[in-house]
Order: sequence, then structure tokens, then C-alpha cells
Amino acid sequence: MQTENLHPGLSIDCVIFGFHENELKVLLLKLKNDDKWALPGGFVEKDKDVDSEAVRVLKKRTGLDHIFLNQFHLFGNVNRNEAGHSDTMVKKGVIPPELKAWFDQRFVTAGYYALVEYSRVKKPTPDLTSERCDWRALNDLPPMMLDHADILKKAHQTLKKELNDQPIGLNLLPEHFTMPELQALYETVLEKSLDRRNFRRKMLSYDILIQTDLRRKGGAHKAPLLYKFDKEKYNKAIQSGLQSGW
Repeated sequence: MQTENLHPGLSIDCVIFGFHENELKVLLLKLKNDDKWALPGGFVEKDKDVDSEAVRVLKKRTGLDHIFLNQFHLFGNVNRNEAGHSDTMVKKGVIPPELKAWFDQRFVTAGYYALVEYSRVKKPTPDLTSERCDWRALNDLPPMMLDHADILKKAHQTLKKELNDQPIGLNLLPEHFTMPELQALYETVLEKSLDRRNFRRKMLSYDILIQTDLRRKGGAHKAPLLYKFDKEKYNKAIQSGLQSGW
């Protein structure tokens, strides 16, 4: 890694959310020779916009273009960098000794969250400092480096607040989905159960769903109907807010 062209003291951390098997998941990196995990991220080149660098990180991790991406917080606490952190990374072979001075400096990080449709993501790949890149369930997270657990928690809190103001379902679900799958998404984001009848009634009242003639096949019970979002109505509804809390 060449640091001469990088903006000193500035980093990016991305919380990439996906929805799979009725679970909200995040994409994490396992550090080399360490049991701790990290959020995908990187540094900002001096002649690049911060947003474009975040897009680059996501493209590298997911293989996707045109991902929903939102900067949600700037993390700048003085004690973000733990004492001895860079020494530990050098000893464990996570970074080479010549990068120790770069990692010793104080960093503020721009936090982004991204919403991706799980089945479209190519096999994630590790980077210079990691040995694995895996999807992990939000309710079963491994130990994480520095303040990355706090960044992830803040991203999830933001996702909850913006459930009625951002196209979350449109970006996390496949094109066709069942009403129970849509409800499961809302329940995992909100971390609470929702009444089935009330949920169905409220979602249909928004007039953003199209009931198709397709059914989900392969289950033990009667194949449920499949829905899809009316993207034009969905985007209009999001712009004005869905005007209803959960």
C-alpha cells in the first residue's frame, strides 16, 4: 500500500447490509492471524471525493454497481485508535512494519451503510489485511476491532429510523417476494415481532406493491403469492415519507 497519495487521518468504513434466509446480515472481514473482524473500508486518495471512494470499496467487495449508499455519521472520538493497536497488527502480520507510522496517526472515519440484494453479490474477497470476507448475521456477530462494533450498531440504529424514509425493502429484497418475507425483513431490522394482519393491511395501504400472478413454489404449504414493488410509486412515497411508524 502506497500512502503518499492518501489523505492523512481520514478513512472510510462501510456497513454492508444484506437480507438472506429471513436474517439481516452484514459483510465482515476477518483480520489475518487474529480472531477479530472488521468492517470493509479503506482510505481516501487526495484527489478523490469521499463518496466516490466509498463506492469503490463497495464495488470491490460486492462486485455490484449502482448500490444504495448513505453516509450516516462521522466517527471522530480522540480515543478511537487504541494504544498499541498498530504494534499488535505488525506483530501478528496484519500489516508490514513500514506501515506502522501510517496506522499510528489519529483517524476520523466516514461511516456509510449500503443495502444490497444478497443473491446478486459475487463471492466477497479478503484484502491486504484480512484472510476471510463473510456474511455474518446481525444477531451473531464476532469480536470486532477498535470501534467497529459501535459503527455497526450506529448504522443499524440509523436503518431503523430511516425505515419509512429510505428505499430499504426495494434494495434488500429480490424483485419478487412474499408478504411473509417482506414482514420478516421489517422484523429483523426493527428487532421486534409485528402482527401479521396489521402488517399486511398497512403495507397494502401504501399502494406501493404489485400483486403478481406468480407463487413461491417448493414449500410444504400452499404456495404464497409473490409481490413486487411499484418502483415509481415507491420512490414517490419515500420522498414524502410513509407517514407511519412501526
